Amino acid sequence: MGVVSLAEVRPLSEKKPSWLNSIIKGDCVAALEKLPEYSVDVIFADPPYNLQLEGELHRPDQSRVDAVDDHWDQFATFEAYDAFTRAWLLAARRVLKPSGTIWVIGSYHNIFRVGTTLQDLGFWILNDIVWRKSNPMPNFRGRRFTNAHETMIWASGDQNAKGYTFNYDAMKMANDDVQMRSDWLFPICNGGERLKNEDGRKVHPTQKPEALLHRVIMSSSKPGDVILDPFFGSGTTGAVAKRLGRNFVGIEREDDYIKAALARIDAVEPAKGPELVVTTGKRAEPKVPFGALLETGYLKPGAQLMDSKKRWKATVRIDGSLEFNGETASIHRMGAKVQELDACNGWTFWHVMQNRKLVPIDELRKTYRSEVLPAGA
Repeated sequence: MGVVSLAEVRPLSEKKPSWLNSIIKGDCVAALEKLPEYSVDVIFADPPYNLQLEGELHRPDQSRVDAVDDHWDQFATFEAYDAFTRAWLLAARRVLKPSGTIWVIGSYHNIFRVGTTLQDLGFWILNDIVWRKSNPMPNFRGRRFTNAHETMIWASGDQNAKGYTFNYDAMKMANDDVQMRSDWLFPICNGGERLKNEDGRKVHPTQKPEALLHRVIMSSSKPGDVILDPFFGSGTTGAVAKRLGRNFVGIEREDDYIKAALARIDAVEPAKGPELVVTTGKRAEPKVPFGALLETGYLKPGAQLMDSKKRWKATVRIDGSLEFNGETASIHRMGAKVQELDACNGWTFWHVMQNRKLVPIDELRKTYRSEVLPAGA
């Protein structure tokens, strides 16, 4: 496979495979088969839509619409398109890590066929995202509704996949502390962001806006992850990945697109240091069982735990249970029992005396995480 290197792009990982932070020239299936198994964290795929256009399209003033009529978007039959879809998805599945996810974007022409193939191959759909365009192209013939959206399918490798990345808290933070919804409003790529050649024509007819890829990558990856785009085009995925401190690999067969993408990505200044920290919440922290504090000496059997007002005192037993008035239970059930409540967060309810101060045992858990658990656990 021919690897087109980027002169100023450097990988973020310690080891640098030849294909990392590069564009591989060639057919997507053949190139994917040469990549290592389980080598990428996220795939963003913008495959041919098979638009089935019927002749040229003109505006009311009879000017010609610059539609997508390139050879790479044309398939003889639906069966041919389905076979193509199955081939590249199988090849993509092989390189996706067990904890990885895949995004596929499309329109009504193809996304339902792609979704069927995804499910047939065992992928598990997590969401369908509607990209609602704030400035869609009008329907010039006036025979249909204005096509104002595209659909993205987000899927894990299978139904039982665990550990995939979803930066829930970061998405909520970006959305003014409200859960991010599955309908996203962005304009289509235009203005200074739209790449054009010397003649002033679009370099690529379906260039996606960077804002769309920013949300995709921010929501489903971590700094240093590898983002694969098997239909790289003008390089939007690579440009955004580099800016956000991720590694990337692109696959593209058209020389003009590769040339434009190389120049575009080369000009990107990557974020560094504290800028790359992603907001996380409690659910993103590694779980620590209460017994782990006893096993590692952060708490001793026989220690006295009490609530913040010292109304109840319980004794820590060697198995991690609490004893109170001859009864035993977990830190959560005992906390609920003494208060006559249905439920209780024992980590914040129970305290222990340290240096003559009452400290929530949750503080011991935080110390355990920072001192015992490896980074990224």
